[in-house]
Amino acid sequence: MNKDFWQNKRVLVTGGNGFLGSHIVEILKTLNPSEIVVPSSKTHDLRDKKVCAEVVKNIDIIIHLAANVGGIGYNQEFPGTLFYDNLMMGIHLMEEARLAGVKKFVGIGTICAYPKHTPVPFKEEDLWNGYPEETNAPYGLAKKMMLVQAQAYRAQYGFNAIFLLPVNLYGPRDNFDPKSSHVIPALIRKFVEAKESGVDEVVVWGTGTPTREFLYVEDAARAIILASENYDKPDPVNIGASFEISIKNLAETIKKVVGFEGKIVFDSSKPDGQPRRKLDVSRAKEEFGFVSEVKFEEGLKKTVEWYLKD
Repeated sequence: MNKDFWQNKRVLVTGGNGFLGSHIVEILKTLNPSEIVVPSSKTHDLRDKKVCAEVVKNIDIIIHLAANVGGIGYNQEFPGTLFYDNLMMGIHLMEEARLAGVKKFVGIGTICAYPKHTPVPFKEEDLWNGYPEETNAPYGLAKKMMLVQAQAYRAQYGFNAIFLLPVNLYGPRDNFDPKSSHVIPALIRKFVEAKESGVDEVVVWGTGTPTREFLYVEDAARAIILASENYDKPDPVNIGASFEISIKNLAETIKKVVGFEGKIVFDSSKPDGQPRRKLDVSRAKEEFGFVSEVKFEEGLKKTVEWYLKD
């Protein structure tokens, strides 16, 4: 990482109090920019254009992480809210950043933007070859509009906006709320609670056959910092760990790490979500030298330790 790049720069990190954002802010503090601005969602509603105009004043670099996001159940319950909130935040923030003369805008998208039946591994050029998986399409498409906006603004205004597509993240400080958590924190909580209460089985949504790729949050934070420093092109870039694990194997691994002795039952009446997810991560390596470092089981252990301490 390049300390010189951040010297005398004022950096806005939306969502900087959140899961990924807090890890990015930690890295930024070691790089000594002149200021790190982290607006709170309680006091700054980024769906409001005037609020966006206020937070971008005198900012050099924006890392836009703020999102309304959750797992499959949350996506099914609030599709309209997820579409509106994420679309409005991106649109207003980038427009106000352009008007304010911000030097660089780093937009963070989602793997949910990919079509449901994308050839594996997902390549960035396949992003528009179909409709996303239905349960997370409103969220995925709202975030994907940031890519369209970034490319349009670069073409018309010469605005330096980039767009990154991280795979599913996990790690310390993740969201463990059962109503809105993603699969890893949801399963960790289930197995820990089952172990503590002495029940003999844990029920997992779906058939267990879909596959996912997971990236440790500190690796993702490092990737975003490297892209901020070194990447200035219109093409989207995948950020991932370059491995794939089935939900069945995931559940068994978490069971082992937690030390749960009972059995796993798969509830096939619940949705599976996208059949397979694994990214082609070669562009990130070529363009800004990012390769993930934390091994999956090691990352899981750290996540479980954090959850048990919290």
